[in-house]
Amino acid sequence: MNPPRTKHLLAMDNERRFQLLLDAVHDYAIYLLDADGFVASWNAGAQRFKGYAADEIIGEHFSRFYTPEDRATGFPGRALRIAAEQGRFEAEGWRVRKDGTRFWASVVIDPVRDESGTLVGFAKVTRDISDKKDAERALFRSEQNFRLLVEGVRDYAIYLLDPAGNVSSWNTGAEAIKGYKADEIVGQHFSRFYTEADRAAEEPAAALRTALAHGKFEKEALRVRKDGSTFWAHVVIDPIHDDAGVLTGFAKITRDVTDRRRAQEELDQAREALAQSQKMEAIGRLTGGVAHDFNNLLTVIRSSADLLQLPNITEEKRQRYIAAIAETADRAARLTGQLLAFARRQPLEPETFSVGDQLRGLEPLIATTVGSPVAIDIQVPEDIGAVTADPDQFEAAVLNIAINARDAMPQGGTLRISARNALHVPAVRRHAAVEGEFIAVEIADTGTGMDEDTLSRIFEPFFTTKAVGRGTGLGLSQAFGFAKQSGGEIAVESRPGKGSAFTIYLPRTPVGAMVGGSDDHAAVPRPHLPTQRVLLVEDNEVVGRFALSLLEELGQTVVWAPNGEAALKTLEAEDGAFDLVFTDVVMPGMTGIELAKEIDQRWPGRRIVLTSGYSHVLAEEGSHGFPLLRKPYSIGRLMEVLGVAPAEEREA
Repeated sequence: MNPPRTKHLLAMDNERRFQLLLDAVHDYAIYLLDADGFVASWNAGAQRFKGYAADEIIGEHFSRFYTPEDRATGFPGRALRIAAEQGRFEAEGWRVRKDGTRFWASVVIDPVRDESGTLVGFAKVTRDISDKKDAERALFRSEQNFRLLVEGVRDYAIYLLDPAGNVSSWNTGAEAIKGYKADEIVGQHFSRFYTEADRAAEEPAAALRTALAHGKFEKEALRVRKDGSTFWAHVVIDPIHDDAGVLTGFAKITRDVTDRRRAQEELDQAREALAQSQKMEAIGRLTGGVAHDFNNLLTVIRSSADLLQLPNITEEKRQRYIAAIAETADRAARLTGQLLAFARRQPLEPETFSVGDQLRGLEPLIATTVGSPVAIDIQVPEDIGAVTADPDQFEAAVLNIAINARDAMPQGGTLRISARNALHVPAVRRHAAVEGEFIAVEIADTGTGMDEDTLSRIFEPFFTTKAVGRGTGLGLSQAFGFAKQSGGEIAVESRPGKGSAFTIYLPRTPVGAMVGGSDDHAAVPRPHLPTQRVLLVEDNEVVGRFALSLLEELGQTVVWAPNGEAALKTLEAEDGAFDLVFTDVVMPGMTGIELAKEIDQRWPGRRIVLTSGYSHVLAEEGSHGFPLLRKPYSIGRLMEVLGVAPAEEREA
């Protein structure tokens, strides 16, 4: 059963219901025109859009809604003719309200015919789309501005690719950089900008895949211009997706960075040239310093040797000159040791030791060295921990810094030595900070301090601010080399008149790793020197003959092999029947370490001793557990290798 309101609506005639429908529509102007274009009906939407009440406009010609320009060209009548002839007219354009203001309208005109097909009028539907038009105009202006912006950029090639990589737009920057005009390149694949090698390696496709997978592709590489010349390009490719997430293409931006790279290469070359110049200056200073110090030492040795050849020399003088030669040789050995430490090529003999015990044990020696005007304050916690390093080199580094501190306090002062645990090494000398567990040993003084220029050079070999004859300039170089070669660092803080503080950072050894020391190097006293069969392996003829004579003087039976291969043949011929193999490390072909490993594998238990003044193999790899006798060695040290102590030690 129909509700009462529905019955009431149905009781109305169709014309009345249709009029109610039209009047209810406010967003559209819906009205009738007669066959000549005069208004025959008017709905509420028409009144709202155009400002006329029905009694003001019905009977008036619809051309009054058009602009004077459109009326002048006969556009209203033409619209009706098109609707009558084609069955529909649709357009957008300016229309005029009652108050004279204009709005942008969407217009549809349909012809109305009676049952016989005779044209009786027109149905006209108009909608105010001014907001939509404003938005479109704003978008158009934005797009135009963006296009002008892109077109105006000449330093960057900015263009679009379709999903397959074909060029779909081209700006003036792209033309300037790559040489192609838009009509020459639009529709072409962007791979033509790549070198032949890159195309063969499928770099263009890989670039698009990377952009899709990661949202961006960026790279600097060679690209090719239209004329075939190449240039360095910085390239960025971004994928473009529509609102539905569908790939519509790629945005590609390219910049010619050839000049920048050339400038960078020139800067790198200048830096390299400067570094080479500084290196040559340092080498010159190093060689000059070495020559100066060694000439002084050689003068003592040469003069003592000449004096020993004088006739009727007394025994007391002979012993004095011999002692001078021995002492000078030791000084020369220390000098080369300092050089090797600075170069981080000193073969170290690392041991795990307590830093606190080592520093406290050094106190008497430091006190003797620096003298009474300097007060010594050693502050080291009992539980500071241990490090694994060469203890002799550690003591030498601390002592060298202490000596420099003494010289910086000519009127006396305080030398404070402290140690602490640290969780990082600070950034020094342009090196980044390093995290880890370290023991920091600080040696600070209250002396004259240093300026920035001196601070920048203090670790250079033979650089010194002391008077001539007051030092070699290698003490701090040794400390620097020891710290670096031990896996640590050395930092310095100083200001003129405020003293200096040197801090040595060494990696901390885990708790429990420290073991009790052993006297492995102590001489084994024996009542006499036993005769042993010794295989001497030495490639240098002068050193070999001297070592052969020295060993024979000590009553040994010696066979001399000039290299590792000859030594193995000698061992094979005698089935390894030697008590000791005494071999140099640096030899042509097989090194002494390689020889030692081979002997240890083929003749287990055979005693092997290495000897070397310097070896990069030892510095980089260590001695692999084989005993090492450093050159120059004394007769006492050689006797220790043979298994006995010198006479004076036996008597002691």
